[in-house]
Amino acid sequence: MKKEAVLHIPLSQYAYSTDERTITVRIRTAKNDIDTCMLYYGNRVAEVEPIPVSELKMELCARDDLFDYYEATVSSDYNRVCYYFKLISPEETLYYYSRGFAGKMEANRTEYFQFPYIRREEILKKPEWAKKAVMYHIFPDSFANSKKGILDHGCTINTEGLKENGETLTKAVPAKAPQNGRPADQVGRSKSLHGGTLKGITANIGYLKELGIDLVYLNPIFRANSYHKYDTIDYFEIDPCFGTGADFKELVEKLHENGIRIVLDGVFNHCGPDFFAFRDVLENDAGSKYRDWFYHIDFPIRYAYPPNYECFAYVKNMPKLNTGNPEVRDYICAVGRYWISEFDIDGWRLDVANEVDHDTWRAFRKAVLSEKPDALLIAEIWEDADVWLKGDQFDSAMNYMFTYLCRDFFALGRIGADEFDEQMQKALMRYPAPVSLIQMNMLDSHDVPRFLHYCGGNTDRLKLAFFYMMTAPGIPSVFYGDELFMTGGKEAEYRAPFAWERTEGLFEHDRDPLKAVENSANGFAEELSGWIALRKEHPALYEGSYRRVYADERNMYVFERSCEDESLIVAVNNSEESRCIGLADIFAEGADVLYLYGGGKIEGGKLYTGAFGGAVLKKK
Repeated sequence: MKKEAVLHIPLSQYAYSTDERTITVRIRTAKNDIDTCMLYYGNRVAEVEPIPVSELKMELCARDDLFDYYEATVSSDYNRVCYYFKLISPEETLYYYSRGFAGKMEANRTEYFQFPYIRREEILKKPEWAKKAVMYHIFPDSFANSKKGILDHGCTINTEGLKENGETLTKAVPAKAPQNGRPADQVGRSKSLHGGTLKGITANIGYLKELGIDLVYLNPIFRANSYHKYDTIDYFEIDPCFGTGADFKELVEKLHENGIRIVLDGVFNHCGPDFFAFRDVLENDAGSKYRDWFYHIDFPIRYAYPPNYECFAYVKNMPKLNTGNPEVRDYICAVGRYWISEFDIDGWRLDVANEVDHDTWRAFRKAVLSEKPDALLIAEIWEDADVWLKGDQFDSAMNYMFTYLCRDFFALGRIGADEFDEQMQKALMRYPAPVSLIQMNMLDSHDVPRFLHYCGGNTDRLKLAFFYMMTAPGIPSVFYGDELFMTGGKEAEYRAPFAWERTEGLFEHDRDPLKAVENSANGFAEELSGWIALRKEHPALYEGSYRRVYADERNMYVFERSCEDESLIVAVNNSEESRCIGLADIFAEGADVLYLYGGGKIEGGKLYTGAFGGAVLKKK
């Protein structure tokens, strides 16, 4: 037995609670190294010695390129649990406990692995609605400024002294910029590029509803200098290029009336050069009362490249906030509460979350949930986000690992079905299951080239990747226009104006969404709406487990999604050839056809799929 591969970490993704009497326990072993894994558990404060233990066989739940993962769910009357494992291979049987391995279990209960107390505060509770959500990601400047239209011309607004409802929007702004600071003619300017507005989004809620969307994520909408709005001037005001607070209130109300929630982008790692505190630093240098609002500044301050203060990367107009300062932390928490209490938003996506201190995010979570207990918090973290997803900071993270794997398998063909499955299984095992089920899955975003660009324009590859995303664990996120075959490899291209001309005639006739016409030259919005409907109708697709069934060197990949109520088989043929597979190879019993995509059929005991096609089947 390869003992060096065996791993269990208490109170982690390897041992977590889902209610006050239930814990899930996992263990990792070398791939194909053992035959059986048994879990033994008992009451760690039992009043007898030795304590009674119960035996539970663990199930092989995942397998990646190097390791196997076994899992068991313990439901008992115990709220204090201790446990150990028995690993059985053809060569030997070993017990595994907190100190290591033993041929015979003679240790005291205090030397077992411990789940000290299942505290209700530490149970992984996620917003129940999030599991079923399908997200639409909108870059506001590029989406719309009228019903089914965007004029595609930007604007520049001088926000100095700008008023809304008689109130001055600029707050605590010095009279002029100093010689070593912002040029006076650049202070207080707000710009847009394509002219998208909040009213434009409101005018097109019907399109989002027809598509099947029930969660909208907006890139920043607060007053800022640039068109992308990641250099915030005022966190309490809507950028005038996008509209007013009244416009935003109307948008949220209309979305909610149509069963759609909304998440805003919060940029708290850094601000813009015209944020009141940084303006004061530019004006008063080392004498500014806000000097400690920023992470590090050498005085005299130099607003030039390279800046002599910490920034987002090395961008001088994005000075880094010192979130460890209690005043800054309180300010950020006040922003988080404000947009919920005043406008009823449903959560936040937090920018550059991995560069902000953990205590700030813990305080932010408490502040936000005090206003709306089922609010959703998503972190922008491109790497493994485990340390931020323990339940005390974020619910979810942007799942760029999912993006990379889909790019390499579906778009570029760099990896085959075997490796794709192994790497996806590894990604799922990074987190407890309740966390994996609400990871923000996406094929692209405002920060990376469009997925169709990586596909070399091959729309069949794009569609198959979307088909997979709609059947995989996690919240599917559609970046505006992907459903209309928008593409682009450079920022100006992948943030281009929404292609409203391609929506002509969409959703304007009676049709079965699961039988939408395929291969439209303008996109596949109707077909995508059918996949979204399919996902929402079947709990196995939004809350079920994920298990490999079949994969071969010709990129036929079959997996199972199972929950208490149903078990579904999903097949994807990521190749340029039609494929068939015997039903006996993927079913122990028969199945009903739920959906065939890309020219698929079942005939003579076989499942046939067309090139870049797929299927969803339900076990009888």
